[in-house]
Amino acid sequence: MIHICAISGIKLTRRSLRGVVLAKFSKMALRRRITTTFELPLDIMLDLPSINSIGDEKLVLSNHKGIVEYIKEKVRVRTSMGIVNVLGSGLVIKEISDENIVIAGKIESVVVHNG
Repeated sequence: MIHICAISGIKLTRRSLRGVVLAKFSKMALRRRITTTFELPLDIMLDLPSINSIGDEKLVLSNHKGIVEYIKEKVRVRTSMGIVNVLGSGLVIKEISDENIVIAGKIESVVVHNG
């Protein structure tokens, strides 16, 4: 028997296992569908990083998982999407919290390596 979920529109296959209903769908796909349906912030609901820059002198990276590498020319930060590489000169971590990292200096490039 196939059912259509009213909220997400995803087809669900029902199987009974001691009264528990199992559904075949991806948690991420369901989260994404609910987030867009109810117009919720993607970065918070899907655990995605947010990168904001102020010119080439300051960068704020939100929703990070920690610092991988930190030298004056490169800062590597782990996120749910992969590693974010910030390249430049005179880079300094001005602020770090559970949610945000603020990097200052001469920022030349920001690259996200998925995976």
